[in-house]
Amino acid sequence: MTDQTQNLSRERMTILGELDTDSFIPWIRRHATKLGVTQAIAHSGHDRIEVDVSGAPELIDMMEVGCLLGPIDVWVETIDRRALDEANE
Repeated sequence: MTDQTQNLSRERMTILGELDTDSFIPWIRRHATKLGVTQAIAHSGHDRIEVDVSGAPELIDMMEVGCLLGPIDVWVETIDRRALDEANE
């Protein structure tokens, strides 16, 4: 395993609030691409989006901050994060 692979984290972010999935989902995908983290939407609804992210811990932190600020037509109340591993997926 390379040092870069060892420094990757995998987390599920549960985003709660008043969410417009039509604009927020593409926004999440673009933001993840800009940061260089991988993402997969596990659930999407008007009040909750769950996204699995993988990347350097600092970039996942930046992803959280970006989602908190989000696009103008969403209101993010909270983001809960938990680590993912093969055993609990």
